[in-house]
Amino acid sequence: MRYALLINERPGAYDGFDDAQRASITAEYVAIRNHEQVFHGERLQPAATATTLRATGDEILLTDGPFADTKEVFGGFFLVEAPNLDGALDLAARIPAVRLGGSVEIRPLAEY
Repeated sequence: MRYALLINERPGAYDGFDDAQRASITAEYVAIRNHEQVFHGERLQPAATATTLRATGDEILLTDGPFADTKEVFGGFFLVEAPNLDGALDLAARIPAVRLGGSVEIRPLAEY
């Protein structure tokens, strides 16, 4: 079964980290990206670079940044192949954002 691991980071989670600590976290993400179960993954630019599009009636509204102020921001994702949910959970538990106050949403991909 295929799953999306949607990574939500806590804003400021890396504040105060030195270069070595940041490099260590990056290495963890690269190791997960290179795991045999992962078939795709990407990191997103910071939430401040986002543009949100909404429609009200016939009018299109654009907002700089994320729409709402939240405790977590979507930071990236991995697409994985796992035999079952437990297999996907094992991989998701390794994602650094989890121990740094964020979360990972595990969602099965729709099969066509």
